[in-house]
Order: sequence, then C-alpha cells, then structure tokens
Amino acid sequence: MKRIWQLTCLLGLIASSAFAQTDFKMPVQAKIESGIIEGDYNTQTGVQTYFGVPFAKPPVGDLRWKAPVPAEPWSGVKKTKAFGPRPIQAIVFGDMGSRSAGLSEDCLYLNIWSPAKRNTKNLPVLVYFYGGGLFAGDASEPRYDGEAMSKQGIVVVTVNYRLGLFGFFSHPELSAEASYKASGNYGYLDQNLALQWVKRNIAAFGGDASKVTIAGESAGSASVSVQMASPLSKGLIAGAIGESGAGINPTMSPVPLAQAEKTGVAFAEKAGAKSLKDLRAMSSRELFEIAQETRTVSFSTVLDGYFLPKSLPEIFNAKQQSMVPLLLGWNSAEIPGGAFMQGKPYTHDNYVAKVKEAYPADHETVLKLYPSGSEDVIERSATALAADRFISYSTWKWFDLHRKNSTQPVYRYLYSRHRAPLVDKSVASGLAGGTVKADPNAPKPRPAVGAPHACEIEYCMGNLHLIKDYAFTADDYTVSKTMFTYFANFVKTGNPNGGTLANWPAAAPQDKEPGVMVIDVESKAIKATDDARYEFLDKFYKN
Repeated sequence: MKRIWQLTCLLGLIASSAFAQTDFKMPVQAKIESGIIEGDYNTQTGVQTYFGVPFAKPPVGDLRWKAPVPAEPWSGVKKTKAFGPRPIQAIVFGDMGSRSAGLSEDCLYLNIWSPAKRNTKNLPVLVYFYGGGLFAGDASEPRYDGEAMSKQGIVVVTVNYRLGLFGFFSHPELSAEASYKASGNYGYLDQNLALQWVKRNIAAFGGDASKVTIAGESAGSASVSVQMASPLSKGLIAGAIGESGAGINPTMSPVPLAQAEKTGVAFAEKAGAKSLKDLRAMSSRELFEIAQETRTVSFSTVLDGYFLPKSLPEIFNAKQQSMVPLLLGWNSAEIPGGAFMQGKPYTHDNYVAKVKEAYPADHETVLKLYPSGSEDVIERSATALAADRFISYSTWKWFDLHRKNSTQPVYRYLYSRHRAPLVDKSVASGLAGGTVKADPNAPKPRPAVGAPHACEIEYCMGNLHLIKDYAFTADDYTVSKTMFTYFANFVKTGNPNGGTLANWPAAAPQDKEPGVMVIDVESKAIKATDDARYEFLDKFYKN
C-alpha cells in the first residue's frame, strides 16, 4: 500500500507540473474601426491581450516625417498576438529590455491588456508612454507589461511612437508642405493619434473613453506633460501620471521652430541631401548610420504653433492645459553625484569649485541649499544637485504649475526605496533601470544614497516578477504593492487613496509647504523640506 501511495503521489506531482505548464490561452476577437483583430484570452488570469495593433499607416516613404494618418481598414481577421517592431534607435541604453520583433520605421502599433468579460463596460483606462529620452524605448518592455494592472479592473494600453531623427526632425521644406506650416513633434503626434484611437475604439475592450489616464516615466513623463499642454489632446484624457520628467527647462524644454529647422538643415547637409526628396529617398539604414556617424542622435521638442503653441509654463500659467487630476513625483537619487562632480573626488575644495563653476553669481546660495561637509554629506549634496538639474526640478515645476493654475487635485510623491541587490554580480546597474555588463576594472561603486532614475517602474506597474536582474525581497514586494495600489486607485478614481493605505493628501494651491508622499517600506506623507532648492532653480532657469 505504501508503494502504491508513493506512486500515486508521484503521478500527482507529474500531473500537477504538467497542469501548471498548460497554456490557458484561447483565441479571442474584437471588432475595431479598421476591422477585426484576434488576440489571446487567458482563462487562468482572466486577461485578454492584443499585441501589435496598428493605429496608423506605416510612416514610411512619402509619410516619413509627416503627422500620422489613421490605419487603413483591412478585410478578414488580423492576428495581433505578437508585439510590433520597435522604433528605429541605437543602443543608447544597453539596459533596456524588449519583447518586440526588431526595429522598423513601420512601428506605430499599440498593445492592449483587458480584464473585460463578454458584457463588461465602462472600465477605466491607462495609456502608458515609455521613457528613453525621445530617442530610445519600446512599448513591449516587460516592466511596462499591463497584466497586473489589468487584473485590478483596468484596460491598459502601451504605445509605440517615433523617436530621434524619425520622430522629431524639423526642416523648412517639411514645414512648407504641412497644412499647419510646421515640422517636428511627430512622436508626440503619434501619441496623440493613439489617444484618438483609444477614444474611438477602447469600448471594444470594455474601456470607457471618458476615463483615460495617461502615464509615463522620464521621456514618457515629459510626454504626459506636453499632452496635458497640447490643445490637440483636450478632451482625450481624464487624468495624468508623471514619473520623473517634464517638458520644461532645463532638460526637455521645447525650442523655437526656426532653431529646430536650422538643426534639420545642418543634418541634411551632413547627409549630402540637397532636398527633402533626397532625404525621403534614403533608406532607414542610411539615415540611421548618418545620424550615428555625425552623432546627431537627439532632436528637440518644437514650439510648432500647432501641437505645442507655447512653452509649458506659458500654457499652464494661462490655465490652458487639460484640467485633470495629476499624480507625479521623482526618485530620491535620480542620478549619481558624480554627474555634477565630473569624476572629481568628494572633497570640500572640489565640490566648492564645481559649485562656483556652475553658479558663479549664486554659489553662496547654492552652498546653503546643497551644503558641503564630510565626504558623505558632499556626496548627498552633489547627488541632490545633479538630480535636481537633471530632472527633479523640471518635474517639480510641472507640479507647481498645475497646483497653482487648476482646481484639480495634485498628488506628489518621492520614491525612496533603494534598489535591490543584483542577482548576477558580473553585471552593473544601467541608466534606464536594467543592467549592463560590468567593467571589471571599474572602481567599486559607493553605496547608494537613494533611489536611482527609472528603478520605480516595475514597482508601480506591479511587475517585479517579470524583472530577473534584481533579487527582490519581501520589502520590495511591500513597496510595489503600495505604489501599485496608489496608481491603480488614481486611474480608477482620480484619487490614489483607499483601503488601508496611508493617507495621501493633495497639494493645495496656497500651501507654502505642500506635502509629499514618501514611498518606501513604510510610506507616509510629510511636509516637503526641499522646495527651497526648486524655488532657487526656478529663478535661475527663469521658467
């Protein structure tokens, strides 16, 4: 009997293992404006997915460097079970992951995760824009995966948009041929067209077009800020989430059209092109290689008088932005202090010299706000200053503009969870949230003083289980559950609060010390202590 029982247990384990590996997906179809698409319905998770859904005609040939055009209808059933190609880009951030099938100019596809049953209606919608400086990134990256958020009753959409030379190139001939007499900002126009697509089609996936929250990190966060500012996106969004980034001086601020066109003419000359026709006749590879050879990787957001008629401070101060609830914040150590020290050791003399070099007329004020002291104190001050100059100040400015120029609630966070240990000690953390091959000759890195740029994405999207580079602990899952729940609540109601979460008060326009939610193992709302830094930088940058 004992041997029979053991055999039965063994067979049970084998059957259980086979059952665990069984594919629970079945085909599912949805009818959208262009035709019928077929995705997968996972009966185990209750989530249906549609990957690589075209929302625009391929921006190739004569459509290269033009505003996107809605996708043409098709007959039959289009299979949408694999991620579409990602936009043309170099390996700028080697730590970015991807699940897409290569690169192509034909990249305007979106991905959908929906928990809708056959009769489900009016679900809230989250549209997420990836980061990458507007010259890298991909909507298929695992950290942006929408399944976890979808399980909370939210339809999730991730969107590809054109990048770099193909997404933000301006030229006088392009401006002359456009109906709105401007050029550039094609990547932002792609995002806008995707939002229009969502408005017209999201009901087919159980979503409510009046409950669309847009979100993004870094360049994706800057994208959210400019979509809030653009008159073209009015009425397309009901809420906004920004993680570390805004289209505001000094990092990702727009430039005048004439300046952008001048940059475009210079590139055309380097490419040996005498006309726009010559540029459009070149292959993707030729243009890519010329951009790499000439180190012309990044092109600026443009004040085109169409998508973006004025700077963000001008638009928000005039109360012309989309009046929607806003949740935003940044990380406690966005970039290492070495970015400010430029390789110099953390000594008093070195630090003071760098401050005087950067702020010759204001160095005394800066040293009060970012004080010198011991090596550890200097590292913290240099890190704070580097992070503020990089991205924290511009995000604060967006926060300050909206809370003072709208009646909508604004919620601010400071993400403070230090990064988990690496699983593989032969790699190092990269700049975009992943890992790169470590330099064996590099000096041992100093202990982190805070949470670096991009490390919060998998936490707020509930995707720690998809990220294999870091040895996440129970505390990390606690932080993720907290941030994920705040975000999900906000998408559903425009308010992050609910349940047993620590109360997160909105920042009132008249608050001299507006609150901030510190997100960590123990998350709590506190009065902001660093706003004097941002007020100084606000005067310095004259935004």
